[in-house]
Amino acid sequence: MSEPKILILGAPGAGKGTQSDRIAETFDVEHVTTGDALRANKEMDIGYLDLKYDTPGEYMDRGELVPDEVVNEIVKTALDDADGYVLDGYPRNLDQAEYLDEITDLDVVLYLEVSEEELLQRLTGRRVDPETGENYHVEFDMPDDEDVRERLVQREDDTEDVARERIRVYEDNTAPVVERYEESGELVRIDGERPPDGVWEDVRATIEEAS
Repeated sequence: MSEPKILILGAPGAGKGTQSDRIAETFDVEHVTTGDALRANKEMDIGYLDLKYDTPGEYMDRGELVPDEVVNEIVKTALDDADGYVLDGYPRNLDQAEYLDEITDLDVVLYLEVSEEELLQRLTGRRVDPETGENYHVEFDMPDDEDVRERLVQREDDTEDVARERIRVYEDNTAPVVERYEESGELVRIDGERPPDGVWEDVRATIEEAS
């Protein structure tokens, strides 16, 4: 499969970004995320949708939730511009999943399975260097430089309460999407609790087998 169309699913902290980057590099496809797509199309004219605002940026600048209709249009634009892709962060609900079926044909649907306990460990253990923006982890990836270690901070959205809420929202909204793809026979479950290299072996093999 020279230009596969891949969907990757998983809860916050499951490792979707890490594996998506490897997929994009190895299979020479675009890494499409809703966040990046929204930022790249902030000034896109959506006046024809007859919504509250005429551009996605107006929602984003006000901190308001971008409606599904807008996200759908932006994802469609991003996928139309890509010969092959790994889609990360979309669909987030069943309505978006149905729309995705209408605009593209997926070759592979991957689901990174990680327990809630492991997700919490990953999310709450993250630390950031406020001077460089580099991310680290208290158990898996700490800097050798003692000065850097001492200035690391935990982001507000990485506290346990916030992490639990992010996982809860995911379960409420996106877990039904996982079930949908499983029922259709498209879903391939990947053990996401292993080290990234081990997860990658299964991810790569799954994509190659689909070719």
